[in-house]
Amino acid sequence: MPTIRDVAKEAGVAPITVSRVINNSGYVSDDKRARVTAAVTKLGYVPNTLARSLRSRRTGTLALILTDITNPFWTTVARGVEDAASAAGLNVIFCNTDESEEEQNRYIEVLLQKRVDGILLAPVDTSPEQIAVIQAQDTPVVIIDRRVPGAEVDTVYCDSVDGAYQLTRLLLSLGHKRIALLNGPADVATAIDRLQGFRRAMSEAGIEPDERLTQFGDFSIDSGFGMVQEVLDMLPPPTAVIAANNFIAIGAIRGIRQAGLNIPEDIALVGFDDLPPALTLDPILTAAAQPAYEMGRKATELLLARLSGKVADAYQEIVLPVELIVRQTSGGPITDSNHTLLETRT
Repeated sequence: MPTIRDVAKEAGVAPITVSRVINNSGYVSDDKRARVTAAVTKLGYVPNTLARSLRSRRTGTLALILTDITNPFWTTVARGVEDAASAAGLNVIFCNTDESEEEQNRYIEVLLQKRVDGILLAPVDTSPEQIAVIQAQDTPVVIIDRRVPGAEVDTVYCDSVDGAYQLTRLLLSLGHKRIALLNGPADVATAIDRLQGFRRAMSEAGIEPDERLTQFGDFSIDSGFGMVQEVLDMLPPPTAVIAANNFIAIGAIRGIRQAGLNIPEDIALVGFDDLPPALTLDPILTAAAQPAYEMGRKATELLLARLSGKVADAYQEIVLPVELIVRQTSGGPITDSNHTLLETRT
């Protein structure tokens, strides 16, 4: 295997010049840079990143721990992370927990052993324990998409309270009073926040929500399907449904159609997270859209700033706004002629 000295000899320069070109540090003339690059290509030289990391105590890698990489929301977040890391010359290790605390803890242990430079974490619950484990190893960590109350840590997430509030207000403005919330796990901050926004809007409207219509499950299609079946079996059933994420919305649509109902004619449906054009639902979902790419990019930039020492000691909390996009599934105002579900089920 060729060494840095072999490259220097081929290019007719000193080894220190080769090192400067490879590490992009220090001044090197354009002529010498071109000769070194050509020599590297000709000899097939591969820099010893392990030795470099031992000297610098940096590995040039970040880790992104997500809860469901199959969800388009998370793949968009990951793209934002990857683009920001790539622009800084770093690589990203992707890890998927499937909302499992055991998997999350296993990944954290492995990543700390591998000495990643920093971790972006979407935690599976609100416990600060694993954050403390990461910080105890002097590894910077940024929490993404979710909050961990009581933890002193950088956090980037969207305003789920306001998103749920806007969705509920929209349905209330259309005449709905019996609204179901199909939510994620009760111990995840995003689900807690979405419940808070829902209750706030209902309270302002002077409506005491039926607690049976608030369902907790997973942020998954199967969970959405099961939860919507539960609320549709109630008497009286809801006239509208809020899905706490896009996968829950997909499951809810399947359950509503299996029940022989139409959206929005028989029941209105709104939810969190927009879908890419290739996965657009029919009818098109009214959504509280979160800036997933921006979230990933900002979280990575904050982590990089921590690594470079360019931010103050105080931890930062960045809250991104959601955008209410009104489409077909929310339908129009309730009238006797276009909304018969309550009449037929009571």
